Amino acid sequence: MKPTIVTEGEFEGWKTWENEPFEYESAGPFYLREDDQGMVAAFRAQRKHMNAGGVMHGGCLMTFADFALFAIAHDNGNDEDSYGVTVAFTSEFIAGALEGEYIEARGEVVGGGRSIQFVRGLITADGRPVLNFSGTIKKRHKKT
Repeated sequence: MKPTIVTEGEFEGWKTWENEPFEYESAGPFYLREDDQGMVAAFRAQRKHMNAGGVMHGGCLMTFADFALFAIAHDNGNDEDSYGVTVAFTSEFIAGALEGEYIEARGEVVGGGRSIQFVRGLITADGRPVLNFSGTIKKRHKKT
């Protein structure tokens, strides 16, 4: 699936997958772009992302990490006639993220082939590590 370009706001010029209702409308929106260090995914922590303890809900961090898997792998041999599904996912919480912080994920594709990709990454909040993650994406082709 092809992402759309954001035309206004803090993430103007970034891309997002507007056709992903949960990640775009409910949990996010989350954004992606490529810079001189590779693919990066990001969003700004809002009240809706927090738990009762005042830090980002773990489910939100894991949802963003799943989004980041696909952002990191986005241009790694993917085409518009395919999509991916997460078949394995692991994460370790390092610290809590706070409302208002800039949340960013970076990582790398560490292996795979035609139909499987292995990805790992790190999420930071204003530069502090908050979640380590890895996952496996299975490439699927749209049925015509």
